[in-house]
Amino acid sequence: MKRIILISVFLCIICTGAASAYGVYLNCTGSVQAGQTLKCAIDSNLPAGTSFDLVFYQSQYTATELDRQPVTIQKDHATQYKLFDTRGYKGGQYKMEIQFPVGGYSGDLQSESVTNQLIKIIDRSGDITITSPESQLLTNALQIDGSISKKASDGVELEVKGQNTGRVFGPQYIPTTKDIKSGDGVFTRKVTVTQPDVYDVYFSDPDGLIGIVSFEVISPTPTMTSVPVTTTTIRTIRTTQTTPPTPTPTKSPLGEVVVIGALGITGVLFSRLHK
Repeated sequence: MKRIILISVFLCIICTGAASAYGVYLNCTGSVQAGQTLKCAIDSNLPAGTSFDLVFYQSQYTATELDRQPVTIQKDHATQYKLFDTRGYKGGQYKMEIQFPVGGYSGDLQSESVTNQLIKIIDRSGDITITSPESQLLTNALQIDGSISKKASDGVELEVKGQNTGRVFGPQYIPTTKDIKSGDGVFTRKVTVTQPDVYDVYFSDPDGLIGIVSFEVISPTPTMTSVPVTTTTIRTIRTTQTTPPTPTPTKSPLGEVVVIGALGITGVLFSRLHK
């Protein structure tokens, strides 16, 4: 009887210990096309207020951190979702991991807990070739021309979203024409837009997203208005300074009379002395 009681107590202790252990369960999309949003769900029975980071790594030869987002457990322990942008990432192996901060929760976790997960990113953007300008004037935009590798006449799905204006076209399949030499699917489409913006064009097929190409649409430069300019002609009168000639001294007529008179008197006196 005592033995049965001891076994029962031991089982209760084990059950109590198991029930008191906490668990964290990470569940992310295992494979995504580059450019798609990576979605992760986190479930946990950790005490409300417990916080940790969800860290996104590129896991090639070395682990390179790309992004991290904080997670805080709430009272209702509801599933929390975190989204990670994969646009511009190369194809390859990646990793998502839960990290507790220094001084944070340091207890044991249930053995069933999932605190990290490997993720594969598939990059097909190299299959897209664009031949129309990626910077266009609003008056002629948006012209989307190019080809998809090995698509022949299968068609391609387009969706156009302005970074400020939102979705302006699609998603909608457009036809592709087979290039005889390469077998690529050539496409052309004019999507009318009404305001300047950066427009992201999403190319997809039944296998998912192929890639995203951005087009910048700008307003035409306003024509400069010709404004008449009044020209004022200023006439400059040049004055030439001429040094006046030095005047020749004029002899006084009175001086000549005096001289003649003196000569006459001298002549009279001379004639009287000789008589």
